[in-house]
Amino acid sequence: MHFIYKISPNNTWQTEFYGTWDAIHRFQKSPRFFEPTSLRRLDVDGYEISICYVLTNNESVNHLSDGLDDHIDTITKVSFPTTNHLLDFLNAKRKYIFANTWGYHVNGTWNGMTGYLVRGEVEVGGSPMFFTFERVSVVDYIASPTPTRSKFVFQQPKLSYENNLFLLPFNTTVWYSTIALVFIIYLVLVLVTKWEWKKMQDFIETREKDAGVLQPNVVDIIILIFGAACQQGSPSELKGSLGRVVMLVLFLALMFLYTSYSANIVALLQSSSSHIKTLDDLLHSRIKFGVHDTVFNRYYFSTATEPVRKAIYEKKVAPPGTTPRFMTMDEGVLQMRKGLFAFHMETGVGYKFVGKYFNEGEKCGLREIQYLQVIDPWLAVRKNTPFREMFKIGTKRIQEHGLQYRENRLMYEKRPRCTGGGSNFVSVSMVDCYPAVLILSYGAIVSLFLLALEILINKRANILQKLKCLKDDVN
Repeated sequence: MHFIYKISPNNTWQTEFYGTWDAIHRFQKSPRFFEPTSLRRLDVDGYEISICYVLTNNESVNHLSDGLDDHIDTITKVSFPTTNHLLDFLNAKRKYIFANTWGYHVNGTWNGMTGYLVRGEVEVGGSPMFFTFERVSVVDYIASPTPTRSKFVFQQPKLSYENNLFLLPFNTTVWYSTIALVFIIYLVLVLVTKWEWKKMQDFIETREKDAGVLQPNVVDIIILIFGAACQQGSPSELKGSLGRVVMLVLFLALMFLYTSYSANIVALLQSSSSHIKTLDDLLHSRIKFGVHDTVFNRYYFSTATEPVRKAIYEKKVAPPGTTPRFMTMDEGVLQMRKGLFAFHMETGVGYKFVGKYFNEGEKCGLREIQYLQVIDPWLAVRKNTPFREMFKIGTKRIQEHGLQYRENRLMYEKRPRCTGGGSNFVSVSMVDCYPAVLILSYGAIVSLFLLALEILINKRANILQKLKCLKDDVN
């Protein structure tokens, strides 16, 4: 007994052995028929299967398997060998059809590769595409062959772009302890100074004429402590034994604090910020944006509805009155290397360019943030195609035998490892010195204001003196 079937309505009849029947043993089913139909009929006997690939660059059709320009239409080039292995596995002929987009629902119809699948013109979508809610109802997904993601990649900005470096060397407890120490030393200096002046009361006139003796007033003591904190010293000091011991303790304590503070400042100048962890942080940072110019990036960015993602597109990627910041992979990665620039790219491809342009030390500060709300791309087939289970079996076999892994390794690069951390020379920028320059500027403004005030007061005093003299002359 034989079972007959057709691979397609226009194909010839195929037979397969079903079993035997005789009067003694009755019906004896063939062991092969205990297997699923999809396993028994994996050989389609040269039947032609149409397969569609997405190519956004016309030249890519000439470089699907030679490895040239592998950063262009990468997902198609990594899938082309494995989908051909799939058709070889099924003993099928093939017919290639090319589209320039994965397909989106526009004006009630599907375009691109999805349109070919919906209309039944092809059986397989050879270029993996995102698993979206709109497409689930019109195509069937069978496997995820290529675990690639598109993300914003950027170098973490300097710590000074987010914080005041001059406040970071010590934590709050150390700052409070330092202030308490200085205050205690101030009180001790006040007491010792007054005691020394009281003790030397017999020589009060000589001491008052000596500019090198510390006067028992608040301003002189504050200037002494400030000079010690800055490791500058003071022209006046205590002359007694007790006073010199206090001065020694003051300069020794503040020397250790000054050394620790300076060492921490140097370390912080070479540090990067870790505050940017989410899309919202990225949106409200000083970082500029760029997006790799691809069909799906243009579509998903322009149609984003989630508030933060929509704001990123409207404020950072395509602000009103400007050209949308879509660019080539080379341009984006080179801008990213300069710093303060986030580039949205397919990481597996983009990291090849990072390896090409970045120094080893520059690779250590890279950070990724997911933007697209999609999972890894999947291979799609025509809805309800009779070959679906056979395609699933073939793709699983290809993955199990390592063929898919080989193609992924050839085309995609993993995130670069940090092997040169701390080897880069870091120059100090104006942003790092901004708080210090701000204090200097405010100090200069206050000084000029006090100078002008002093001049006015002096002129007023002179005028009053002249008026008084005139009045005396008149009288």
